[in-house]
Amino acid sequence: MAQKKLVRFAEIETFANVLQYPKGMAGNWAGYFKNTNPITLELACGKGEYALGLGRLYADQNFIGVDVKGNRIWRGAKTALLEGLHNVAFLRTQIDRVGSYFASGEVKEIWITFPDPQLRLSKIKKRLTHPKFLRLYKEFLQPGGIVHLKTDSPDLYSFTKEVIQLYGLELLVDDDNVYSKPVANAELNIKTYYESLDIAGSNRVHYLKFRLDGELPDFKDDILKNTFREDGTE
Repeated sequence: MAQKKLVRFAEIETFANVLQYPKGMAGNWAGYFKNTNPITLELACGKGEYALGLGRLYADQNFIGVDVKGNRIWRGAKTALLEGLHNVAFLRTQIDRVGSYFASGEVKEIWITFPDPQLRLSKIKKRLTHPKFLRLYKEFLQPGGIVHLKTDSPDLYSFTKEVIQLYGLELLVDDDNVYSKPVANAELNIKTYYESLDIAGSNRVHYLKFRLDGELPDFKDDILKNTFREDGTE
């Protein structure tokens, strides 16, 4: 397994669609993609199933999968190259550093798909829908930019709903059981490797779509933390 990782790390060095901790990219993604089409990020993308799926659906938009683990990015990047998906790229970096790679208003939407729910209260600020991260996203999202969360964790789902309500964000879609009915939205039919594992054991997928259109005052962070007990539930 270690040898395979080393081979993959070496190979992504040669991939034109993988940028590893690049310098000078903020404000220059149009030059990279050679167009001014809207950009959507898939954060903590793993193998990049959503970046790939969205790239197949929307040839007139650009998609960037972001993750720190190069051996996972390898799979998505390899698939994009094999399929000729020139509108899909991968950025290797930590999520808390992602703001340094994009200029204000350079990104239209964000997808967060099956992230680690960080269930312990001591790790609440590591949740990718925590206001700490939402403030970061606001730095490069277009005004009123959209955030999508798809998760099998009921705890992360309820936590994110609390964030949306507490900070006065506009909730556009709230579905607590995506596959309980026919899914007409092609975007929601995209499935990731982690979704198939059903790690939460809930046999249920939750989806939230909200607009990052409000202020995110940090004094409310303590209110948010006090709302949840150690097990992460209200």
